[in-house]
Amino acid sequence: MTALPPQPLSPLDGRYRSAVVGLGDYLSEAGLNRARVQVEVEWLIYLTGHRMFGSSPLTAEQIASLRALADDFGQPEIDRLAELEASTKHDVKAVEYLVRERLHALGLDDIAELTHFAATSEDINNLAYALTVSAAIHQVWLPKFRAVIAELRAQAHQYRDDAMLARTHGQPATPTTMGKELAVFAYRLERVQLQIAGTEFLGKFSGATGTFAAHLVADPEADWQQISQEFVTSLGLDWNPLTTQIESHDWQAELYNRIAHANRILHNLATDIWTYISLGYFRQIPEPGATGSSTMPHKVNPIRFENAEANLELSSALLDSLAATLVTSRLQRDLTDSTTQRNIGVALGHSLLALDNIQRGLGQIDLDRDLLAADLDANWEILGEAIQTVIRAEVSAGRSSIADPYALLKELTRGKRIGRDDLVEFVQRLDIGAAAKERLLELTPGTYIGVAPRLVDHLGRA
Repeated sequence: MTALPPQPLSPLDGRYRSAVVGLGDYLSEAGLNRARVQVEVEWLIYLTGHRMFGSSPLTAEQIASLRALADDFGQPEIDRLAELEASTKHDVKAVEYLVRERLHALGLDDIAELTHFAATSEDINNLAYALTVSAAIHQVWLPKFRAVIAELRAQAHQYRDDAMLARTHGQPATPTTMGKELAVFAYRLERVQLQIAGTEFLGKFSGATGTFAAHLVADPEADWQQISQEFVTSLGLDWNPLTTQIESHDWQAELYNRIAHANRILHNLATDIWTYISLGYFRQIPEPGATGSSTMPHKVNPIRFENAEANLELSSALLDSLAATLVTSRLQRDLTDSTTQRNIGVALGHSLLALDNIQRGLGQIDLDRDLLAADLDANWEILGEAIQTVIRAEVSAGRSSIADPYALLKELTRGKRIGRDDLVEFVQRLDIGAAAKERLLELTPGTYIGVAPRLVDHLGRA
């Protein structure tokens, strides 16, 4: 059999690439290397800007030319780093040599030895990962996540008054509204969104074992802790003062646990929407030219929500693994995190793909109000809760002598289908006050929704 041309092994880089391509700018190997270059360059600019070790501040033109190595990072730099790493067998050392080449081209060989000065590879790596993960979350993942929340919020308001039969344990239950049920998901997701948006992205820059030992030997008079803090925060990160060779990755574990939590809420949403479609509560809007089934032409399958389920499960499994493994490093350093962190993009990619499917799926459904009404009208027995609760209140108020109202309604309704006429007859014979009786006689399954529409207002509209 003839071998295929080189193919992407992951579906995220193949079939689904268009949905996740934005993450590649940050969480690919090239994105990581661009961030490494940025950190190396900014450290040079910091050292020279503070006239460390006899250096002089660079000119604005020199700074711009150095920063362009990261800002304009592209295929030539990717190819050159591959050549350098083939020789060095070390990815961060290859980045250092690339920066030195730029210094040589700019006539700045006199500061070449300040490249990667007093830095261990993990000083560069931890900052590069913090920068790339932060950018991927804030520039790509969160906007899509917020778009799903916004669509849910809009539909919650749209369907706030549309009564529907609830189905606790899959059985007919006290009615709600479709809008209130969607609002529940929007509210849950909004809380997690705020937690994710508030993530601390920590960084360290303190040498081989986090002690500033080499720094202090090089310049005993410098306040290296202050320098480290200034440098890390200048990158838009939070400084971690107490580390081993590595930044301890706790912020990553916290972030990935929160995203996995968001994934699981989204999974719950996908399964509920799928069920509402199965019940007929939502009609799917066919896409022109799309095929639902290869043999059954009538079908419009809820594939957006099924695809989302599978990708959310994959994402959560990877995020759980990342969160569990990254917080452990043997003694002052081992390299288990190196391979692990290279899968951050895969974990977020499956989540992003799921978000894309959910957003598109929510845009392709429409509420069948007639079916909701018919379903409610076929289940008058659900008013048993209302009747027995009113009886309890009447007994407590001294307007009824009925013993065990719950048992009375259980005998009437449990496991039975009864209609409006049955309940009207039952209520008319009850020993309760006139006002209470009138309220019950006016009640229908479609109006027994409490304050469900008003609960949607807790979401707001922003």
